[in-house]
Amino acid sequence: MKKLAAVAAAALAFALAVPAAAEEDKTITVAASPTPHAEILEKAKEILKEQGWELEIVEYTDYVQPNLVVDNGEIDANYFQHIPYLESFNEEQGTSLVSAGSIHYEPFGIYPGTKDSLDALEEGDVIAVPNDTTNEARALLLLQDNGVLKLKEGAGLTATVNDIEENPLNLEILELAAEQVSRYTSETALVVLNGNYALAAGFSVAKDSIAFEASDSEAAKTYVNIVAVKEGNEDNEGIKALVDVLKSDEIKDFINETYDGAVVPFEDAE
Repeated sequence: MKKLAAVAAAALAFALAVPAAAEEDKTITVAASPTPHAEILEKAKEILKEQGWELEIVEYTDYVQPNLVVDNGEIDANYFQHIPYLESFNEEQGTSLVSAGSIHYEPFGIYPGTKDSLDALEEGDVIAVPNDTTNEARALLLLQDNGVLKLKEGAGLTATVNDIEENPLNLEILELAAEQVSRYTSETALVVLNGNYALAAGFSVAKDSIAFEASDSEAAKTYVNIVAVKEGNEDNEGIKALVDVLKSDEIKDFINETYDGAVVPFEDAE
């Protein structure tokens, strides 16, 4: 009888422990750039909490660590990058990251430094651009679209300064880590900025940029910011809940009301 009671007590203890374990499984960890990604996640956190999920946001200011901590399983997902960067990172670092959902688009822009227009550029002026593979190409393509330089035919998402075919003013293209570019406005004629770093530096793409990518352009589809996870985790319950909330009308409204066109919700093709 005592033995039976002991077994029953053990079974009860196990049953009581199950909800606690399940509760622990309701935590989602996400690595994110501070602006706008972590800010958007803070809004999503409120909605997820109502659904029974706890969202933990870990901020990073670089483009390397957020991928490494997801690939090694330390963090569930990240939210800071577009697919061309993710694919380039996988190839260079040997990681196995995939997109779990497309969330928003950030128009790339050309911003004033010591010069306030493209017409003011002079012989030998310096333009600062991001130095990572896909974002440098994106900056160079934007400069080409605005008549500043011309790239070799066929130069696309992997274009570098070595692909510049025509440079009438012999401009110097200064390649810097993406997070450093905005700090060079007092030392260069112009800077070309990722949307999130422009926001962090206090720039409005609608009010401050000299030129920017159109929100209905092919770039919007190519450079849409995603939630990334380690391959095989994209259908996890928590990840799907996170993506659903980030694509909700409430988050779209928050983005449109907060970022003055610097961040644009991505609409999936019907």
